[in-house]
Amino acid sequence: MTIYGLLMFDGLEELDLVGPWEVFTASAMLREGVDTVTTIAAGGEPVRCAKGLRLIPEHTFAEHPRLDVLLVPGGIGTRTEVGHEALIGWIARTARDAAWVTSVCTGALLLHEAGPARGRRVATHHAFEDALAARGDITVVRDARYVVDGNLVTSQGVSAGIDMALWLVGRLHGVEHARAVRRYIQYEPAPPYLADAPAA
Repeated sequence: MTIYGLLMFDGLEELDLVGPWEVFTASAMLREGVDTVTTIAAGGEPVRCAKGLRLIPEHTFAEHPRLDVLLVPGGIGTRTEVGHEALIGWIARTARDAAWVTSVCTGALLLHEAGPARGRRVATHHAFEDALAARGDITVVRDARYVVDGNLVTSQGVSAGIDMALWLVGRLHGVEHARAVRRYIQYEPAPPYLADAPAA
């Protein structure tokens, strides 16, 4: 049994949360309900995401199941939440007990502030790489959709969280299972503007 906990806060980037949520819940479904996916926030009130989507957390910092996987999304809200002592403290405590600690986009900022990303290799959104590197005691990898460093798995921005989540369910439950999840969510990226872009 795997319990996934996804952190929520005002200003989180929608797909940073919902992309991995889709992967984890599809994985749980294909595993016939053995796993649990839940959302956690400081309080029980609705969270307003970066682009206006409102979401209601299932649990608060004070009451939630023990987590095997902690996911910290990014978004413009991370710039404020980095100074939110209760949230940073909760991440630090929860990460100590989780088997896997993950982030999408600028969620790596919160993991750095809380401690789990210090001294580690991480990925983050391309527009935030320099700012994160400037904090020190962290190595920002700029050419990978996601980066694995021990039990820490971080990804670049927005859609990259789906790639990271698929890798993680493959690590937890096998590559064939991850491929079945990918097929179920029909995740076969074919960017429409790739053909007219210059080669990287």
